[in-house]
Amino acid sequence: MTRTVLLALDTSTEFCSVALLLANSSSPSDTVAPQYVHDDLRVWFRHEATGAVSSTRLLPAVRELCEDAGVTLAECSAIAFGAGPGSFTGLRTATGVAQGLAFGLNVPVVPVSTLFACAQAARLHDAALPARVLVALDARMDEVYWADFEFDDATGAWRTLHPASLDAPAAVPLPDVPFALAGNAATAFGERFPALAAATVVDRHALPHALPVALIALREWRAGRAIAPELAAPDYIRDKVAQTTAERMQARAASGEGALR
Repeated sequence: MTRTVLLALDTSTEFCSVALLLANSSSPSDTVAPQYVHDDLRVWFRHEATGAVSSTRLLPAVRELCEDAGVTLAECSAIAFGAGPGSFTGLRTATGVAQGLAFGLNVPVVPVSTLFACAQAARLHDAALPARVLVALDARMDEVYWADFEFDDATGAWRTLHPASLDAPAAVPLPDVPFALAGNAATAFGERFPALAAATVVDRHALPHALPVALIALREWRAGRAIAPELAAPDYIRDKVAQTTAERMQARAASGEGALR
């Protein structure tokens, strides 16, 4: 039976997250037990809080996972990466490393939305979630990155009802059906985020992680939606990283904190 080996990277947060997925493996060759097993899938991963030095940990983590799984990088079918939104530096790191590996191995890449990964993570945490999942991550500058997804139990597939966007917490539209809220925006904004009170279930720990990135990427790979390495690019969503003084004053006033001193 043909085996698919997929490497997934995510450095969109303060975590360095790497996963190695083996699918349709007819004879187990792993030396260390996988951390995720489902049907014909086995996944090993590292998810470590590294702060600003994720770039120095990525490749060593990849080597460790290959040793754990008993495979070589040369066996990889594709390289997946968390494309964003998230930390600008982190997104560039994951994109650059994924491109470099893919060029060297002559394989395609699979960009995966970090918000989509959060929705998948929430479902991994609780398979009984409502089908509708609103994902919202703290984007700083008094804004959230958000997207709206729906899971089809019959097919096991996701639909994107609203793509990744950037808005003030109060401006995020609420689904008109029972929904789960995933991501850290609930913690960051509390009552200032209307979705928190409206959600049926809240998963504050459904955050970007290489395991859900790998699971999503496998479906994309099998559907023929991998792309050439030179086409890979971060999906920043936001086009600037800092507010002007006037914008900071306005944001503080809106939140009741008063003017800058």
